[in-house]
Amino acid sequence: MTEDASASPDAVPQASRRAELIAFVVLAFLIWPVVAVAVVGGYGFLVWMWQMVFGPPGPPGG
Repeated sequence: MTEDASASPDAVPQASRRAELIAFVVLAFLIWPVVAVAVVGGYGFLVWMWQMVFGPPGPPGG
C-alpha cells in the first residue's frame, strides 16, 4: 500500500493553502484597514454632528 497526500488527515492540499494565504492577505492588508478607517471616520463624523446640534464641550457660557 502506498500513502498519498489525500489519505493523510494532516495533509493540506496546495490549492487550499494558497487560497487561505490569499484570503489572509486580503483581510489583513485590504479589508481591515478600510474597516478601521471607516470606524474612526464614522465616530469623528458622529462627534462632529453631535457638536453641531448640542454645542462644543465645556462649561456653559454665561
